[in-house]
Amino acid sequence: MSLSSPTKATQNRWIPVIASIFIQLCLGTAYIWGVFQSYLIISPATPNAMFSWPATHGTFAYAALLLLLTLGSTVGGKIQDKMKHPSTVIMIGGIILGIGFFLAQFTTASTPWLLWLSYGVLGGFGMGMAYTTTIATCQKWFPDKRGMVTGIIVSALGFGGLVFTPVAEALIGRFNVLTTFAIFGALFIVVTVIGSFFIKNPPEGYKPAGWTPPAARAGVNIHNFTPSQVIRTPQFYMVAAALMLATAAGSMMIPMAKILGLQPTSGLTKEAAVAGVMIIAACNSFGRLFWGSASDKIGRRKTILILMVLAFVSIISISWTSGYLMLAVIAVIGFSYGGFLGVFPALTADFWGPKYVATNYGMILVGFGIGAVASSFTVAYLSQAKAFSTAFLIAGIASAVGFLIVFALKAPKVTEKAKEVSPSMASDPEAG
Repeated sequence: MSLSSPTKATQNRWIPVIASIFIQLCLGTAYIWGVFQSYLIISPATPNAMFSWPATHGTFAYAALLLLLTLGSTVGGKIQDKMKHPSTVIMIGGIILGIGFFLAQFTTASTPWLLWLSYGVLGGFGMGMAYTTTIATCQKWFPDKRGMVTGIIVSALGFGGLVFTPVAEALIGRFNVLTTFAIFGALFIVVTVIGSFFIKNPPEGYKPAGWTPPAARAGVNIHNFTPSQVIRTPQFYMVAAALMLATAAGSMMIPMAKILGLQPTSGLTKEAAVAGVMIIAACNSFGRLFWGSASDKIGRRKTILILMVLAFVSIISISWTSGYLMLAVIAVIGFSYGGFLGVFPALTADFWGPKYVATNYGMILVGFGIGAVASSFTVAYLSQAKAFSTAFLIAGIASAVGFLIVFALKAPKVTEKAKEVSPSMASDPEAG
């Protein structure tokens, strides 16, 4: 077969997208830690919680999940690159995730480490394996609409937070928070195992019917960089640092949205505080879809710069708001945070090619993991001293520094060693 002739797919390309959406919905429980924490850890705002732990104990569980998510993403991506079967990686990741949540039910007041290990380590690692593998697979099916399909997939993860917040509240009310972990664990195994059977890579050289690969343009590489080549480019460290700084505002707000809303100075009822968790989850989801699609039109770099400004303004202003205005600002924080996670995967594919994007974006996510851990501990520590405004100021400064990094960012130049032509762009006369 000639390189210029398109390869036909044996299935509708929306099938892996639909399956990935259901899986990502389950992964969205990463964003409702604020609900779990309010029932786990006793504080002035949550006097009827289960354990008399310091706030940092809960933060460590959430931070461990996010940090191990980055490791699982990289490992899952490398396995998928070698096996060429994303379904196997997703199935294994879902089982590990489900086991982690199931084991969390055995946590006691004297064993916080069990929650860190089960929910944090196993849950995060399993999430990561499924997360980037579903994104990378769907990007390969949609080389013509990479930003849009990335936005759809990762918006499902954000929407999962919206779906599972009332479900978690209802289950906790009927049973308890630990039993809810176990129920979620069983559900995750069922959904990811079934969904994994419908997710596979397109055939080599696949192109959508009627689509002609575009000529080379600024900011987009038509060559595939291997992971070892990616880490030798300065752009890798700039993009990872930018993602770390960009998501600081959201990483601080997500685990604390309900706790912040329960503060006496917030002017919100308990129901409104719970709504804060749902609002940030909904805007997180919508931001991923909206900004992922927008970046196809206005460019990844320009989109990220706009999001940096939104993140800076919203996180700085939250300290001077209360009542429903506070909820509106929380919505903007979620909207910008979701946007970053909808655009950075597409930026990674643009910069270093789509073939190894599962591994390459997994490595980029290390920056996200480090930032999430640092942000979570910062806000948890300062919240004990009721110094929320100091934590949010730090996040604002991070957004400003991230803006400067992205402003100076340019696509990596292709060296002779990196000139491995992407199958999806092999017919492009500029590719060689």
